[in-house]
Amino acid sequence: MKIIADKTRCAGHARCAAVADQLFELDGNGYIAFQEKIVPAGAEESARRGVRACPERALKIATNDDGSQ
Repeated sequence: MKIIADKTRCAGHARCAAVADQLFELDGNGYIAFQEKIVPAGAEESARRGVRACPERALKIATNDDGSQ
């Protein structure tokens, strides 16, 4: 499982990081700092909660190698 971030949609609300700061690193301006991130084993539910928290829908979960859900 991995998190895919569309940095062009991120508005810097930081709700993802408020839910799971260990998964959702932000840059110095509060915007998502990665495009793709592998979710460590055991952190899947935190990843899902963080993705759901994004009001801009800039994040998604990919479960397949091609980035699809």
